[in-house]
Amino acid sequence: MNHIKTKLVAVLIIFILSFLFHYLYEWLPNPVFSIFFPVNESIWEHMKLLFTPIIFYGAIDYYLMTKYKIKFNNFLFALFISSIISIPIYLIIYLPLYYMSGENLFVSILILLIVIVIAQMINYYIQKRNNIHLDIISCICIIITFIIFGYLTYYPFITDLFYDKGNKLYGINTYYLGN
Repeated sequence: MNHIKTKLVAVLIIFILSFLFHYLYEWLPNPVFSIFFPVNESIWEHMKLLFTPIIFYGAIDYYLMTKYKIKFNNFLFALFISSIISIPIYLIIYLPLYYMSGENLFVSILILLIVIVIAQMINYYIQKRNNIHLDIISCICIIITFIIFGYLTYYPFITDLFYDKGNKLYGINTYYLGN
């Protein structure tokens, strides 16, 4: 296995994890899972379906690359950048389509796949660069990002991005608007 093949495997596994992670909070509702997995159908909560699977896949990626003796640099930096950049990329593609034509499951899934591919291309590119020694800062940034996800799950902004139209609420049942 070579570096490019590990990134192709990454796309497939991250894509599958995104579907599994979509339902984990629903299956096992608890405060810890609310940080990592979507708690409602808002656009914001679904950004966890990009960030979390990429981060979780990082352990598998590290194992594969060390097992097959694939040379890489900047592992945690590449992991953080590829996961965090996936959020604005998704929103830039998705939001105009959403506001023009509404929710379309096929389009959402296709954009998810495209963004995962782009994220893994970015990951690959960063791992091929000279070592820039930002792994500790990247690890801290990953933790801070999950803290932000957790905070915004319980204290969301009152905007369309955080609104679950189906359940008419923001966040984790914090701001119920009724009928």
